Amino acid sequence: MTVRVLLADDQALVRTGFRMVLESQPDLSVVGEAGNGAQAVAMAGALRPDVVVMDVRMPVEDGIVATGRIVAAGLPARVIVLTTFDLDEYVYAALRAGASGFLLKDAPPADLLAAIRAVAAGDAVVAPPVTRRLIVTFAGFLPDPAAPAGGRLDRLTEREREVLLEVAQGRSNAEIAARLRLAEATVKTHVGRILTKLDLRDRVQVVVFAYETGVVARGRG
Repeated sequence: MTVRVLLADDQALVRTGFRMVLESQPDLSVVGEAGNGAQAVAMAGALRPDVVVMDVRMPVEDGIVATGRIVAAGLPARVIVLTTFDLDEYVYAALRAGASGFLLKDAPPADLLAAIRAVAAGDAVVAPPVTRRLIVTFAGFLPDPAAPAGGRLDRLTEREREVLLEVAQGRSNAEIAARLRLAEATVKTHVGRILTKLDLRDRVQVVVFAYETGVVARGRG
């Protein structure tokens, strides 16, 4: 199955570079290019891509606003937001807007390819150590007055809470299985139940939930 990708970046040269990397892969196809956030939203609705690779800083609408609009519209596209270290303050906002993950803009091509495939498969890009560090560092930014109450944790079993804590620290199912001495399939089942019980979209939202409710203290990791 071919993963259909929309590229959103205001720099044509950057989009061209991404297109060359993606189209060198037999399972990836670039279906469109957007030069600003508003255009990205419109093209996501018209082209119905599987994944949108979204830059943060763009004219008309930035990547955060565009991500929120794509998610709010219920479009099937999942969004990977690109950021740089001088834009880290946007990371938490991007996750809350509904992004399925984010990468540093200078990440190796292999990381971008892996992230696109993971997100298209329904997972989220939260595993790399740099991602964990950024989430921990900026978990206190942009507090949400409507943040979910910690009482939602009462819906989880003790084992599910243990798995939640591991997911919140960016660990993969394989890593969690090894740490908790569980089968990887069992971990996957627990993660699915956590998402259902907490009404969360994916693993990225688990991370956001964990930091907002204090399951993971800022600075831990």
